[in-house]
Amino acid sequence: MKYFWITLPFLLLCGCVGYPKEIAPVENFDLSRYLGTWYEIARLDHPFERGLEKVTAEYSLREDGGIRVVNRGFSRKDQAWKKAVGKGYFVRSSDEGYLKVSFFGPFYASYVIFKLDTQNYQYAWVTSTSKSYLWLLSRTPVVKKEIIQEFVSKTKNLGYETDQLIFVEQ
Repeated sequence: MKYFWITLPFLLLCGCVGYPKEIAPVENFDLSRYLGTWYEIARLDHPFERGLEKVTAEYSLREDGGIRVVNRGFSRKDQAWKKAVGKGYFVRSSDEGYLKVSFFGPFYASYVIFKLDTQNYQYAWVTSTSKSYLWLLSRTPVVKKEIIQEFVSKTKNLGYETDQLIFVEQ
């Protein structure tokens, strides 16, 4: 019991960088091609983006070798832009779409790219530690219906609650 309080923070931090067992991060990932602006096409609801539209994520390199993450979205309710700045690092290797991202000090969460248009890097499917988190990202604010249909169908088969998806107004 005397080691409980020493190991608890370590367990909490490590426990936040897993991912659902049916998911596998993409391999042969090329960060240089992933950097830049992505538009959020669809997501499962969660408090830190609730009510936001025109959501984008911008990725750039940090001086320490990590990734700078800037998420932006417009709150119609507040009539204001919201912005969150974070940092990300690869969990295992830089050629795998598996990162840990933090917006709140030492606390990290998984950022798992599990489907990617590897030819052109035009769209990505992203999840986190559980199936409560799911995003469809695109380089453009609008994507073909076929991409959305495939996203909904395949993620539903993986156990995501696709009937709860929010399609973001861009």
